[in-house]
Amino acid sequence: MTLNPALAIPNLLATYAEHFDAGRLEEAARLFDRGCVVVGGKELRGTEAITAMWRSFVHIYDDGTPRTRHLVSNPLIELAEDGESAACRSQWTVLQQADTLPLRVIGSGRYHDHFALADGAWHFTRRAYAGVDFWGDTSAHLKTTPDQGNN
Repeated sequence: MTLNPALAIPNLLATYAEHFDAGRLEEAARLFDRGCVVVGGKELRGTEAITAMWRSFVHIYDDGTPRTRHLVSNPLIELAEDGESAACRSQWTVLQQADTLPLRVIGSGRYHDHFALADGAWHFTRRAYAGVDFWGDTSAHLKTTPDQGNN
């Protein structure tokens, strides 16, 4: 683990995307064990609650994945003066190719994340889905559209 937030925080963003796209929703949720995920103004805490939320609205295919690629980009990291916490605003774009559907962009939006340095490593303390800027056809990805709201 690196203590350098300029490396550690983008690595956490990428690790989340890697787990989610591989269908490892519980592993993705475990990244938030020291914090919460906020969707539609509602705070979810704990691996079980976060995983259940994702499973309630994401299609998982026979290969065990959502057939997506989350691209998390443009992280703007603001380190607190004490060097032990940080905020990060980033953008996400989701690509999907499922069954007979071609590869396409299905959505783009923003994350607002908070992190803390504890036990020698950086951890998520809060993720807010800060809104969807562009919706594509999400019918092969989402069972229902979560209320993204302004968190």
